[in-house]
Amino acid sequence: MELRRLETLLAVAEEGHFGRAAERLFLAKATVTEHVKQLEQDFGVPLLDRSPVRLTAAGHRLARHARTLLTAAEVARADVAETASAQQPGTLRVGVMGHGSAELTPATVQAFRTAHPEVDLRLVPMDFTEHVSALLEHRVDVAFVRPAPEDERVEIDVLTTERRIVVVPARWELADAPEVHLIDVLDLPFVRLPERTPRPFTDYLYFTAARGGEAPRRGDDAVTPHEVLAAAAAGRGAGSALESFQRFYPWPGTRCVPVVDAPWEHSVLVSRAGDASPEVRAFRTLAAGLARELGPGLRLTPA
Repeated sequence: MELRRLETLLAVAEEGHFGRAAERLFLAKATVTEHVKQLEQDFGVPLLDRSPVRLTAAGHRLARHARTLLTAAEVARADVAETASAQQPGTLRVGVMGHGSAELTPATVQAFRTAHPEVDLRLVPMDFTEHVSALLEHRVDVAFVRPAPEDERVEIDVLTTERRIVVVPARWELADAPEVHLIDVLDLPFVRLPERTPRPFTDYLYFTAARGGEAPRRGDDAVTPHEVLAAAAAGRGAGSALESFQRFYPWPGTRCVPVVDAPWEHSVLVSRAGDASPEVRAFRTLAAGLARELGPGLRLTPA
């Protein structure tokens, strides 16, 4: 007994017509007729009255069993398909805020792709307002951000520890200094971040601890490194960053000046707390290993 023949019987019964059943099943009318005849031969009883077309008593009993069998077959197909899908290569979405963790970002991505070519790794650019929201809203699976979030919903791997710089217009007097102190930069007009920007990032950008919690003078709006640089090049505001920033964003009309007495700051890889995804675990392991291996060579940690 073939399931296809049972499906045909049900279609004829529901349509009350062999021709309409054939159209519904995309079969020839002769094939539909043959399916019903074969079922009647298998069971040894008439299953359909022909005029009008309707189920016999035996046909009604078989139809109940047919619906159960067809439903079970569909459940089995879905279950097997789900298992097969679970065995397919996964996807890993890697969020990157700005230049991420300097040279460690491309190094980790390349190492992961080499070690796990079966995984679809996708890079997702993030702006300053997405410090943790992109991760917690499941838009990314791991993310290179700075500074380290203060949030129990995420796990943190510290990758770099770097000194701080300010990004200023090249025409400002401050731009010619080989280095500056916090007292020299606290009164600068800093780029303005949206209200939704997480507090740890605004405190980081504005050196809030050094200014006693007071807000800075405000320049142009910015939510990405490019917007910070554009504002600085136009003389419309300053920004701050980690020292590696200047290796990745040389920008005409701007200067990056070290702030020698500012506390050093981390760049980190964050993931959702308790995430047991094998792709996430493998990426974290690679990033942490490369941080230990490449960090001293890149002089990203204090001597």
